[in-house]
Amino acid sequence: MAHPKRKISKQRRDKRRTHYKAVAPSLATCQTTGAIHVPHTAYNVDGNLYYNGKLVIENTSIG
Repeated sequence: MAHPKRKISKQRRDKRRTHYKAVAPSLATCQTTGAIHVPHTAYNVDGNLYYNGKLVIENTSIG
């Protein structure tokens, strides 16, 4: 099993990790429903599933 020959300093470790950042997701607004959602992803509005502004699955729950 591989193991380090020397201790990696905190500074060197942190320099390596500078590129690991959390990125805020881009959001889109639906022209049909006005819902805010992640683009290229299906989303729920009142139990109905929409994708690209079109109704994909309608809520047919009996209740």
